[in-house]
Amino acid sequence: MMEKVKKLTETALLIALTIIIPMYLPKIPIGPAFTMTPASHVPMFLSMFLGPTAAAMVGIGSTIGFQMAGTPSPVVARASMHIIVGVFGAYLLKKNVSYIKVALITAPLHGLAEALVIIPLVGFNANSYIVAVGTMIHHCVDVIITYPVIKALEKAGRKEFALSK
Repeated sequence: MMEKVKKLTETALLIALTIIIPMYLPKIPIGPAFTMTPASHVPMFLSMFLGPTAAAMVGIGSTIGFQMAGTPSPVVARASMHIIVGVFGAYLLKKNVSYIKVALITAPLHGLAEALVIIPLVGFNANSYIVAVGTMIHHCVDVIITYPVIKALEKAGRKEFALSK
């Protein structure tokens, strides 16, 4: 029972971060469909360690956060792809795939998913390529930002955040 409450609390805190980050951190706009918000993927990466359900909820929180921040609809649609990427990454971690491998496997999925989701909103053009490549770069930057956080959680005795499974 206590483990479930702990996981629920951790998930809620990550959801809160996914709402706060797009509202208060600076956004770097590149075209109408792409903005880079530093650390916006960190809660998604952390939620992967808590499991697929937590990752899905954090992805939904990310979508809500970008909506509440007043970002354009293509950016909100892209944020909704954090649900898919987070859940897929969580399943990989459950299969004992290392965090670095999960990051490398999910980067192209992340870029492709975000590029595809904007097509109905802005059409298939250079923006799709900018989003695909930009998302993969942003994904990798946030993987690097998340890594020391995971190491600190692991060092603090948080077994669910173990990098070496």
